[in-house]
Amino acid sequence: MLEITVKGQKRTDLGKKASKLMRKEGLIPCNLYGEKKGENGLPVAEQFTVSFSELRKAVYTPNIYIINLDIDGEQHQTILKEIQFHPVTDAILHVDFFEVTPEKPITVGIPVNLVGHAAGVRAGGRLALSIRQIKVTAPYGRIPEKLDIDVTSLEIGKSIKVGSLHFEGLEIATSKEVVVCSVKMTRAAAAAAAAAEK
Repeated sequence: MLEITVKGQKRTDLGKKASKLMRKEGLIPCNLYGEKKGENGLPVAEQFTVSFSELRKAVYTPNIYIINLDIDGEQHQTILKEIQFHPVTDAILHVDFFEVTPEKPITVGIPVNLVGHAAGVRAGGRLALSIRQIKVTAPYGRIPEKLDIDVTSLEIGKSIKVGSLHFEGLEIATSKEVVVCSVKMTRAAAAAAAAAEK
């Protein structure tokens, strides 16, 4: 997996009012969830802030990153767990990070990369990608930047489902019934097929 470094600062002012003021200053409230657990056994969040300019390189990208978080000099290897966006403006409101270790499996969505020229497209059909990512579970060192899927033999009217895929060292977490891609009939292809039957 690709890695980037993001710098943050520990947060002492908590609550909605403080969060609002931080966003006005270009800071995004964040939580870091790791191995630390509270008395109830639930994960304890470390609260901090990251500037929007630091965060955008990890958010606005098709790539999946291991994020080396530097919080006031403390180092944490993390992945993005959840991002909250404003429903109207799409501005980032809050981000949750999840601390990872080399041996502990994590579940992340990996971008799909279709490889080859589908037989159905050569026959006049149109290749349609239904999902952009497939969720996989593995230690982060085994997780690739993208998942290559060969579509060369895909005919018109046929599809590839998650259940038919296998990637070495990865456990697929997305439902087997989900369609990854398909070749759909176009008007031109339908007309050509009708002409051939005459």
